[in-house]
Amino acid sequence: MTFEIADRLKGLPQPATIAMSARARALRAQGVDVISLALGEPDFASPPEAVEAAAQAGREGDTRYPPVGGQPALKQAVIEKFSRENGLKFTPDQILIANGGKQLIFNAFMASLNAGDEVIVPAPYWVSYPIIAKMMGGVPVEAICREEDGFRLSAEALRRAITSRTRWLVLNFPNNPSGAIMERADLEAIADILRQAPHVWILADEIYEHLTFDGRSHVSLAAVAPDLADRILTVNGMAKAYAMTGWRVGFAGGPLPLIRAMTSVQSNATSGVCTLAQAGAVAALQTSPVRRDGMRDIYQKRRDQVVTALRAIPGLTCAMPDGAFYAYPGLVGLIGKRTQNGREIRTDLDFAEALLDAEYVATVPGSAFGLSPHIRLSCAASEVQLREACQRIERFVRSLS
Repeated sequence: MTFEIADRLKGLPQPATIAMSARARALRAQGVDVISLALGEPDFASPPEAVEAAAQAGREGDTRYPPVGGQPALKQAVIEKFSRENGLKFTPDQILIANGGKQLIFNAFMASLNAGDEVIVPAPYWVSYPIIAKMMGGVPVEAICREEDGFRLSAEALRRAITSRTRWLVLNFPNNPSGAIMERADLEAIADILRQAPHVWILADEIYEHLTFDGRSHVSLAAVAPDLADRILTVNGMAKAYAMTGWRVGFAGGPLPLIRAMTSVQSNATSGVCTLAQAGAVAALQTSPVRRDGMRDIYQKRRDQVVTALRAIPGLTCAMPDGAFYAYPGLVGLIGKRTQNGREIRTDLDFAEALLDAEYVATVPGSAFGLSPHIRLSCAASEVQLREACQRIERFVRSLS
């Protein structure tokens, strides 16, 4: 009997970030000197306090099944973090600990979406939002964020996207892939639109909140508009600001009925998060922010290096990212050109593939993020690697005719 995949999986693309990274790994395995800027993964070590706390938890025998919703100690650390850094107040039963931010998004959509429900995803967006929505029978609806506006979501774009079928709005700022942030005034304008649409829930993915540059700081929508808090899910985690991607610890705070439903989903999917990883997350959240802020300063230096180099390349544009650790250069001036072997650059996917083939630099095409023609470059690499990558990109672009 031939295996037949479920209808919900048919047509779902593999995330392009993973696909391009896999191509880069395959070339490296052949001995090719590839520079991969495809994955959004910090190149720093995890906090030593977290490593020691996890090891100590193991030595003390904290290795049994944890509560599905999270260890009490981590829930309390998350509550204190939300209060201290975001001005948000939660009780333990309003907190859920999950296997990374992605599982929290999966849980939320699984718990709430019915077939045909719409999820507004400002574009450019992280590749998994529309994919997860589609898996649950939802319909992703793009609200375009323009490069000339710094890739921020405008109130007018949101207003046009809302319909009677809208179930969720996803807000991911600081943004992956553009690095855009939303200032308080931006969020106040968004909140005004949402007050007119009481059927719309908001998923605020704040995973990059501590990676903001030039003295800017992140503001949570739930703090700007506390009257909307009963329909805002604030999602965060340990991966980016704490360089703990492999630990798989995400956390969220939100309305009790939603958190209960999400916990039920998790109970029947994965149960609780690894106890040792939770112990490490507690230690990381309770340590001084000095190390975290030091990483941010290094990312800002790298951002300046990369954007300066990209802007000097004829045919490229590049908005200044205010946060996260990506650059999202535009390729409009290069569409229609040809490589030295005669391949026409018709799309940003053509550009990314040809760049990898010719100069061995792995990036991700903007089509994966819902806004073309662009590519995304991760600045989570050494200054030496970034300098060499930009030189290769320039050489490739200048070779086009």
